[in-house]
Amino acid sequence: MAISHRKKSAVAFRTISEASEELDVPQHVLRFWETKFTQIRPLKRGGRRRYYRPEDLDLLRTIRDLLYVQGYTIKGVQRLFKEGQVEEVLQQVGNAEAVEVKDAVPEPAPIEKLPEPVLLSQDADFAAMLAELRLIQTDFRQAFSL
Repeated sequence: MAISHRKKSAVAFRTISEASEELDVPQHVLRFWETKFTQIRPLKRGGRRRYYRPEDLDLLRTIRDLLYVQGYTIKGVQRLFKEGQVEEVLQQVGNAEAVEVKDAVPEPAPIEKLPEPVLLSQDADFAAMLAELRLIQTDFRQAFSL
């Protein structure tokens, strides 16, 4: 029986599923970030299982906040790491965890009511075109039935 990660110590290693749940990020995104950020280095054991250390989780949390909350691109976050400015950006912004993502999403614009549709069968021009098309259809049938 697996031990729940909620009962684990703060210094315990986490599997990718536990890290994914804790960070609210899909597992495939964590694996993708590993290819984009060389700073993420989970321990890999037999069967290629990943184990994230507490410092890995802190790093992943920072990357998640920069991408999802602050709106940086992957290249932008890579540049911050390369230039050593990650801590500076986080200090300028304050505690990124306190920013709610729902506040960053604007409310959708109200939908305007569409005009009532005009039934083509009630349009006089339509009726005349339909009659003409039926005559043409009859002519084609007669021409090709030879």
